[in-house]
Amino acid sequence: MNFASTERAESFRAEVRGFLAEHVTDEVRRRVEETGTHHDWGLHRAMADRHWIAASWPEEYGGLGWGPWEMNVLEEELFLAGAPRDGMSLTMTATNAIHHAGSDEQRRSVIPRVLSGEILLCLGWSEPDAGSDSASAKTRAARDGGSWVINGQKMFTTMAHEATYVFLLTRTNTEVPKHRGLTMFLVPTDTPGFELQPVHTLGGERTNITFYSDVRVPDSARVGEVDHGWDVMRVALSYEHGTSWGAHLERLVQRGAAWARATGRIEEPSVAERLARAATDAEVAMLLGQYSAWVGESGRISDVEASMAKLFSSEALVRHSGELVDVIGPEALLKDGQPGSVADGDFEHAYRQSVVRTIYAGSSEMQRNIISQRGLGLPRG
Repeated sequence: MNFASTERAESFRAEVRGFLAEHVTDEVRRRVEETGTHHDWGLHRAMADRHWIAASWPEEYGGLGWGPWEMNVLEEELFLAGAPRDGMSLTMTATNAIHHAGSDEQRRSVIPRVLSGEILLCLGWSEPDAGSDSASAKTRAARDGGSWVINGQKMFTTMAHEATYVFLLTRTNTEVPKHRGLTMFLVPTDTPGFELQPVHTLGGERTNITFYSDVRVPDSARVGEVDHGWDVMRVALSYEHGTSWGAHLERLVQRGAAWARATGRIEEPSVAERLARAATDAEVAMLLGQYSAWVGESGRISDVEASMAKLFSSEALVRHSGELVDVIGPEALLKDGQPGSVADGDFEHAYRQSVVRTIYAGSSEMQRNIISQRGLGLPRG
């Protein structure tokens, strides 16, 4: 394992830090906290101006040709700055799949607007009876001449209220095994028959329920072949599953250590011990993320390594957000803006938000399956 960063990556880190210090202001953070929408158009378009939306793409496609090291740096610094990144993350999950499996028309009409920061995409996968098991989707798409008519409902369609398109998974064939009867579509959110209802979660984030009532789209909205939507979905999932929360935990450790030093409680063995445990796990989580990046840099697919980083970091975040709240005491449960709150309410927010991080981008159960089957060669359970 080579954990040595490159000179270019560290130069990029300094550039990213300066940029985020300018654009991720207290006003931006407050707006995210108040609305639950983890996206800021000003930040997003400023990143687009620098070609950071798809920085890993080749220059001829609108990127910078950055490798996994540089992309890992960008992700780490976004988390450390507390930057709202969900809009970009969800959009690029879908856009990578469109770039891989979409039609020439879709690439021409959608991707340039994504990379310029003009539009967002969101993911229409989960349903009331199909959460992590996306292949059990029941939202139907029926062919009607040169069009498709879509009926159904999706849960947790985060960013649908800001997005121009839903990257929608539908059931097009009920006579075959569930993975073989799915088809993907790009559905404009201004299409008649599309509706959404906001859902405000315990973690403070806004997501949406989306409804599709006789939503009609042309066949040109289809992404990939009919009944082969799972192949398209797997491309998107390979990008989504790489999310790591190591830098988020590192941010909490830094703020916890600052609080402990300011209050003098760093001298208490129980406080120092818990901070040390959290710092150790944050370091491990960051190294796992860097290891995944190094595997990618070596030209191999880092699906197992990405799952290791996501699984460890998300569960460590749950453990230590609770531990740090316990160490600090009742003040850690005060939200930002309330008298006596600690570290702008970061600990309270992380405590509420951490559990869902074990579900986002693939649940812990799914990650363990990937590691056991693809990494260890164990039979499917």
